Amino acid sequence: MYRSDVHPSHLFEIWQVWPGSYGNPPASDTIYPFPRTHGLVISRKTPIASMGSCFAREIKDALIQKEYTYIQEEMQHPASKQASAAWERVYNTFSIRQIFEYSFNQWKPDLRWWRAPTSGIIQDPYRRIVLYDSIEAAESDFEKHCTASRMAIEKAEVLILTLGLTEIWEDKIDGSVLCLPSGPYVNEGGDMGRYRFRVSRYGENLENLERIHAILSAHNPKCKLILTVSPVHLWATFRKDADVISASWNSKATLRAAIDEFVACHPDVFYFPAFEMAVTYRMILGKTMFTHDREPFHVNKETIDFIMENFFRLYCENS
Repeated sequence: MYRSDVHPSHLFEIWQVWPGSYGNPPASDTIYPFPRTHGLVISRKTPIASMGSCFAREIKDALIQKEYTYIQEEMQHPASKQASAAWERVYNTFSIRQIFEYSFNQWKPDLRWWRAPTSGIIQDPYRRIVLYDSIEAAESDFEKHCTASRMAIEKAEVLILTLGLTEIWEDKIDGSVLCLPSGPYVNEGGDMGRYRFRVSRYGENLENLERIHAILSAHNPKCKLILTVSPVHLWATFRKDADVISASWNSKATLRAAIDEFVACHPDVFYFPAFEMAVTYRMILGKTMFTHDREPFHVNKETIDFIMENFFRLYCENS
């Protein structure tokens, strides 16, 4: 047990006190102090899926490299590079909720496809830059994708969701949310008048998580959820009232608070502190978390390795 230097004195576990405070053990280069109270154990045979921000790809790559049973549907589809199916990168809880809803035939937006004004390319507004030559090709591929998406969700015994930001572009007619306004439709001057930008808030993000959990419980009740806040910061903000660093922290703080409430209400949901490891624990160690290339808002390989080594140590057998 570890001691405090206050009155009255208390006895704490190592993970309950700030590293190095009042003579307590300093931060470790290899081991992040976790409470051992979660009860979730993953073996190499456990079917695992992941979806979410670009950090989901880092998780995917690490699980595959360590030869865990990572679910991979639509492997030939370029949009499957980021996750367990061709979901592409999804940064907000609204987009993740829509994936669960369309996978189980509960989501039909008023405007399904974009046609780029100049090139005529068909674009999926709800998956990040998924493109087709025709509406027929888009409809056919999306039907196959829904089947693959449903299979990935139903096969998973553990599903990891990485949440990135709270900024959304929302259809003013039916409330559907774009992953990100990008691709040929936007670049060629497509009409964005039906969409509005806004910052989503705590309550609605918590509501999205509850909806995701309800759908998962209905179709795969044995699946456990692991949630993270992505340690990758915003590259840019669409906000006019906040700088990008403040906007990034608002996103992360809002999502972290919503996750905390969500986890507290569900014994089959767990939080993994990837964000805290990168942003705070690495700082305590005197090490940087950022890359030094043209994307310095991303986490560097050393930080990713540290996070994933501790993921395996926390949840996985024989680690």
